[in-house]
Amino acid sequence: MIPERRTRTIRIGPLSIGGGSPIAVQSMAATRTQDLDATMGQIERIHAAGADLIRVAVDSPKDAEALAEIARRMDAKGIDVPLSVDLQENYRMAAIVAPFVQKLRYNPGHLHHHEKDKSIAEKVQWIVETAREHDCAIRIGVNAGSVAPEYKERFPDDHVQAIVQCAVDHCELLDGHQFLDYVVSIKDSDPRLVIDANTRFSEARPDVPIHLGVTEAGMPPEGIIKTRIAFEQLLSRGIGDTLRVSLTVPFDNKGEEISVGRQILDDVENGRFRSVPPNFFDGLNIIACPSCSRVENEKFIDLAEDVKKMTEFAAEYDLTIAVMGCRVNGPGETDDADLGLWCGPKTVNLKKGEELVGNFGYDTILDALRKELDVLIAARA
Repeated sequence: MIPERRTRTIRIGPLSIGGGSPIAVQSMAATRTQDLDATMGQIERIHAAGADLIRVAVDSPKDAEALAEIARRMDAKGIDVPLSVDLQENYRMAAIVAPFVQKLRYNPGHLHHHEKDKSIAEKVQWIVETAREHDCAIRIGVNAGSVAPEYKERFPDDHVQAIVQCAVDHCELLDGHQFLDYVVSIKDSDPRLVIDANTRFSEARPDVPIHLGVTEAGMPPEGIIKTRIAFEQLLSRGIGDTLRVSLTVPFDNKGEEISVGRQILDDVENGRFRSVPPNFFDGLNIIACPSCSRVENEKFIDLAEDVKKMTEFAAEYDLTIAVMGCRVNGPGETDDADLGLWCGPKTVNLKKGEELVGNFGYDTILDALRKELDVLIAARA
């Protein structure tokens, strides 16, 4: 049921993706990269679950130092899957980590944060030169929650086209340097946007391999359902060369992302599609990030579960609540939610849309959230 893909084949270390290569399934370590034992433990679980590629995040020089040791330990343990690094906001970290990984992921929406005297094109050129020097592939990772300002201005009335055009433009930048070992991802927490955006991008650049994902899908089973909706629709159209299922689960269960991804892929390949209830998107929608090394307090995973339980009374209301675990994606991803929580080391920022309501402790945030939720429900009533 998966048509022949038209994308070119690229190389990520020993792994080939795109074209006639098998669709690769990957996951990301959710622990703090500097916590070597915890991160290696999670890498081992993800590898044991059958991952084709494993990603970690680097946000500081200490993270980069840890990554070098992680690569050494992986080699010592015979874990030979390619390692990808998420550069987050500081693209200059690429020079430090590139010798130890096979793929660099940068987010076009974060390039404007640093070295404001340099153009985006200059920064991309530097990333390309670094990747080429160390034989790394590149992922252009466009996230709907962190769209580059210029694209918001260019497409104020078409959010989907803003992120698609951003991806297309960055492909042209890499093409201009004759660098072809790259893949594109366009993600959002709403599977309908993921379907729309990736379909548009595939039509614009049918040659470019695509990484599929529904970011901040949330907790099982809803997170699995959201991901399945997007993957079934896209894979059955021949769109998607590698994928990741992003779930908010305990750290010890991170291998579940691989097993769920394999199951969805197997179902689509064999024509086993699961019907989607017509009212699935009606009522309360809770989105939550899957965690990564940027998360500064693991309490947010329990908080997401507590939010889910506390809001059961509001299941019939068309409201979105976002629970985010870090300062990188938290502010942007919560802007589109009716109520958003993004979590710091000791406190939680509560937002109503783009407006900051206040900063609360983990022991008081649920009461504050309930108060704001009651206000919204009363207003709609």
